[in-house]
Amino acid sequence: MASVSIRAATQALGSLSLSSQLRTSSRVSLGDSLRVSSFRGCQLVAASRPAVTAAASRSLAVVAAAASPPAVAAAAGKTVKPKKVDSAIKRAKQAEVRRVYNKSRRTEMSTRMKKAFLALEELRKSGSPSEEQVVAAEKLISEAFSIIDRSVKVNVIHQNKGARRKARLSRAKRATLISLGLYTPEPAAATA
Repeated sequence: MASVSIRAATQALGSLSLSSQLRTSSRVSLGDSLRVSSFRGCQLVAASRPAVTAAASRSLAVVAAAASPPAVAAAAGKTVKPKKVDSAIKRAKQAEVRRVYNKSRRTEMSTRMKKAFLALEELRKSGSPSEEQVVAAEKLISEAFSIIDRSVKVNVIHQNKGARRKARLSRAKRATLISLGLYTPEPAAATA
């Protein structure tokens, strides 16, 4: 049972007919409270005075057809939680599966990038790296490229983000090779 003021019930029902009918029929003021037992049919059980009960039950019967249960419940201060539709439940399950899948892809991508950056940093620190160290670093970079490309392909990340990450790896590789003297960039051709 919930106690509802006539003003709140009128606002919830979206109609002034309830309050006007109640006031004209039996000298009911908007401050009187009603007790509503069922929000679906708006059955009135008791009010503050017997005259209010009779008038309110007649008026509520007229207006109850237009009232939605959530609106009446909101007027009473109660929340009505709508039942989840089966398709919404299925969508929630699918979204959770995709979230876990995408998270593992993103984690793998960042791990591969970190490994590639660490390998390039070790190359830079070693001063004169061996051929095997350079090949190992290039292999890590190619694996990172592969993971990034697959993540873009299955829409885990946006195409532009994948391109930025690959460019970042390429810049780091190029800077490392230049600093070691293994690569010298050609000067840019002058345009006429």
